[in-house]
Amino acid sequence: MDTIRYTAAGPHRGPGRRALLAGGTGLLGLLVLGAAATTTVPRPGSAESVPATAAGTLRLGFFANLTHAPALVGTAKGFFARELQGSGTQLATSLFGAGPAAVEALNAGAIDAAYLGPNPAIAAFASSGGQGVRVLAGAAAGGAQLVVRAGLADAASLRGRTLATPQLGGTQDVALRTWLAARGLDTDLRGGEVAITPTANAQSLELFRAGKIDGAWLPEPWASRLVLEAGARVLVDEAELWDGTDTGAPGLFPTTVLAVSPAFAARHPGTVEALLRGHLAALDWINTAKPADVLATLNARLAETAGAALAPAVLQRALGKLEFTADPLAGAYPRLLANAVAASLSEPANLDGLVDTAFLAKARAAKGTK
Repeated sequence: MDTIRYTAAGPHRGPGRRALLAGGTGLLGLLVLGAAATTTVPRPGSAESVPATAAGTLRLGFFANLTHAPALVGTAKGFFARELQGSGTQLATSLFGAGPAAVEALNAGAIDAAYLGPNPAIAAFASSGGQGVRVLAGAAAGGAQLVVRAGLADAASLRGRTLATPQLGGTQDVALRTWLAARGLDTDLRGGEVAITPTANAQSLELFRAGKIDGAWLPEPWASRLVLEAGARVLVDEAELWDGTDTGAPGLFPTTVLAVSPAFAARHPGTVEALLRGHLAALDWINTAKPADVLATLNARLAETAGAALAPAVLQRALGKLEFTADPLAGAYPRLLANAVAASLSEPANLDGLVDTAFLAKARAAKGTK
């Protein structure tokens, strides 16, 4: 299986260099493939329409991060490859540092499907008039916190401070800006009362240790790393902000979803169904295998893809904050979009068609699951 790593210097094939830390700076970097590139969906009967066939290669993007555990397990255990090989499709993978970069790759046709946060998926759908991306399934829910220095006890104490998020416009970035704005703190893109600096997760850890930032709104395992390895304290657990009205259960909110290029799905529906069967197999293994086996597999895969394994205590704490589910939790998306609009990171949009669970339903039927 060929893997491409997208870094600030561009794409690199093969194993990463030793300089790559767990989810580290080498995995950051926006994919410069042209923000103007868009993907159009062939209309039935149009000149663009082509017969549905199996793809020769499925190019899948994901992060070397715990919130992308289904991708880590699916590639480690061969769940994707086994489902795809029946139709002669090969799997190629690409590693990214944040969702907006993965969306750029989808838009430019560099990858066909990706695990990413819901906010980048929403932004891509809205900015393309509903053509750029389809969310097929959920992958991970929960697992995001605002962690800060000791002594910072409330929102008011953050005035004049500097905080980090993984990337401007990403899911955690929007969450932080929304939370601060609700408490009367200005966070416009030029600075504001609280400075927010988009920073690679591993850099956030090092900057926090060095006293260069005062906290960060981070996904797991990075929130746990700052708490256990750098002495941060939890100011906000995002789970406390979701009462279940939008997602069906208190504390549940989407963190990672599986999305696809609509054009790819139109041309290769069987390949997309195979991808989802592999996704379901990975989720089932994560949720039913012996905990020790899950921990060992995830840590081995993180060591391989990100360059370093996690401390057992970090991994245990982080997994305790996450739920791995195929439910896309679509009821949360209007709220997420409204938050992004309020933060001047998106325009209002109709989200009808963003989530397409038809492929998921077929994959579940094929596997005999609900």
